[in-house]
Amino acid sequence: MATPVALLSESVLGWSIFTIVLLVIVAFCWVYIRKYQSRQESEVISTITAICALAIALITSALLPVDIFLVSFMKYPNGTYKEWAASNETRQQIEDTVLYGYYTLYSIILFCVFLWIPFVYFYYEEKDEDNSNKCLQVKNALKYTIGFVIVCSVLLLIGTFVPLESPPNQNSTQWEKVQYLFEELGSSHGLAALSFSISSLTLIGMLAVITYTAYGMSVLPLNLIKGTRSILYERLENTEDMEEVEHQIDKLKAKCADGRPLSMRDRRNLQDLEAKLQVLHRRGRHLEIAERTCCNKVGSALRPMKILLGVFFILVALLFFITLFISNLDKALHSAGISTGFIIFGTKLTNPLNELLLALQPVFPLDYVLITIITMYFVFTSMAGIRNMGIWFFWIRLYKIRPQRTRPQALLFLCMILLLIVLHTSYMIYSLAPQYVMYGSQKYLLQTQLPTADPSQVNHSTAITKICDADAPEDQCTVTRSYLFLHKFWFFSTIYYFGNWAFLVVFLIGLVVSCCKGKKSVIEGEVDADDSDVSDDEYVH
Repeated sequence: MATPVALLSESVLGWSIFTIVLLVIVAFCWVYIRKYQSRQESEVISTITAICALAIALITSALLPVDIFLVSFMKYPNGTYKEWAASNETRQQIEDTVLYGYYTLYSIILFCVFLWIPFVYFYYEEKDEDNSNKCLQVKNALKYTIGFVIVCSVLLLIGTFVPLESPPNQNSTQWEKVQYLFEELGSSHGLAALSFSISSLTLIGMLAVITYTAYGMSVLPLNLIKGTRSILYERLENTEDMEEVEHQIDKLKAKCADGRPLSMRDRRNLQDLEAKLQVLHRRGRHLEIAERTCCNKVGSALRPMKILLGVFFILVALLFFITLFISNLDKALHSAGISTGFIIFGTKLTNPLNELLLALQPVFPLDYVLITIITMYFVFTSMAGIRNMGIWFFWIRLYKIRPQRTRPQALLFLCMILLLIVLHTSYMIYSLAPQYVMYGSQKYLLQTQLPTADPSQVNHSTAITKICDADAPEDQCTVTRSYLFLHKFWFFSTIYYFGNWAFLVVFLIGLVVSCCKGKKSVIEGEVDADDSDVSDDEYVH
């Protein structure tokens, strides 16, 4: 009777923590999206879509510690299975519960990326000013969305019908080979198809992590440490610039005081100066509002706290950099090679973050809290990178991300990028702590022969407790379901490995650039030349 009770208590504990984190994630996503969405162009459907998409991504990451907790608590510290986990059927049942959770969440992610978000995005892109023809708007949105559905279908088909192993009989007929494919599909329960699609999205997320997160990890802490420029100095500088521009405008207008027309070059210069003067006037209004707000006074009072927080963030960033470098170096020196996705048979170099997680894992939920903090750290640094850089398509900037002034389409793009980034954080965490993500704190018993002085005597064996790694017997160590999803295809793991090196390089470049840049303006990003006066209305009021 104790075995079912123990099984129930362990499972309830893990899933209870997961439920609490789920509620916190939903609340965070609501506050996060509401902070950045435009007041004038706020749309209910786009807001709900953005909140749900971001929440699904974060919930998927929150499932990783539960996965690790369940496989770790099946065993005692001495390497033997607990009574309630002694049966292989019981272990399989628990693993299937987590597997179905991943199935559900990853399927929802595919639905969001390839259907829901594209449809809502194109629905508002096709929106007219009078908003009269709703049917045409829906029709055009569906027309563009079909392309995303086709891409999703192709990825699922590739993952389904490309076997990881060749048929056992190479001389089999074509029909036998096709039959083998369907048998493989049935035996894997669609894992390969879903894993291939998610790995493809994770590959795109890797590019977003290299672009935005690597830069955000350097720019966020340094901005906190350096602070902002003085408002009084900025207002004085803005006033001097306005006087200078007005003087140049008066000089150009003086040329046509006698009725002579201005040359083409002078007319172009006059238009540029008038546009610049308009921006300076808007900048002056924003500086005046910022000087009167309480946020500026509170920010000045919290300046020491911001410096400490910035120092903490830069230390965390350096810890991630060192850990990721050691992990990649370990794979380069001791892995099975590029054809296996750089799988490593036991860590040879000491990994500080991996050791910390292994030490915290038995005291649940300390490791859960740490993983959640790491995930949220990636989200915040990614958001810092996106906000500083904007959303770009190659050399074209599509949207700017600004508090209370972000368009619905930009919010959808933002959540799509963050969704892909959070997907890749699962592999990033694996790179930072491979032992923890694969097996948790599991150990197994290895039988070894004791040497004897007399060869005629029977050798005695003893059991040595070892930490689970890739050399461990399959029936002694249980691999997490997350690892199976992310590493089923070796070529994706190979690409992720080289992506980690690119991430380290971009982080160093971003760190140098952030150090060389001066203090940012107190109204950074609020006033740009391509904004209109109408865009100030929501800010002023």
